[in-house]
Amino acid sequence: MSSLRIYATTGLILASLSTLAHAARLEDVAPYPKAEAGFTRQVIHLPKQEQEENFQVEILAGKTLEVDCNRQRLGGVLDEKNLEGWGYPFYRLETVIGPMSTMMACPPGSEKKRAFVPVVGDGFMLRYNSKLPVVVYAPADVEVRYRIWSASDKVGSALQQ
Repeated sequence: MSSLRIYATTGLILASLSTLAHAARLEDVAPYPKAEAGFTRQVIHLPKQEQEENFQVEILAGKTLEVDCNRQRLGGVLDEKNLEGWGYPFYRLETVIGPMSTMMACPPGSEKKRAFVPVVGDGFMLRYNSKLPVVVYAPADVEVRYRIWSASDKVGSALQQ
């Protein structure tokens, strides 16, 4: 095996171990409160990016439900809170309502399936900051997933009309 491949593999292993170690020490970052009864504290550690101002994090909170052919959604608001004395943000999804659904007639013979149904509402697009964990407090029956968005290098110009 070439020395370049060994260094690359070693670097990946060390980066993975560093991420795991980093992920296990939330209390070493700041004294985020424990989750209250009926809630969970879910944490996202973002990788460092070049030009982080060109990225955003979409929080995809939701539940896995039995769904038919209609589009399903849950409703809620992700509120940003401030860790007193630290100035660090954390997020709280207080209430999830629904599910809400379109009301189309499903084709004959279509079957229900289990699928992740997201919460839709305000506050789910966050600024990207790899220096701090994204800490989300959500009801115990809600799973928190995330998606990273990035800006395109292509920029258009508006027309004066």
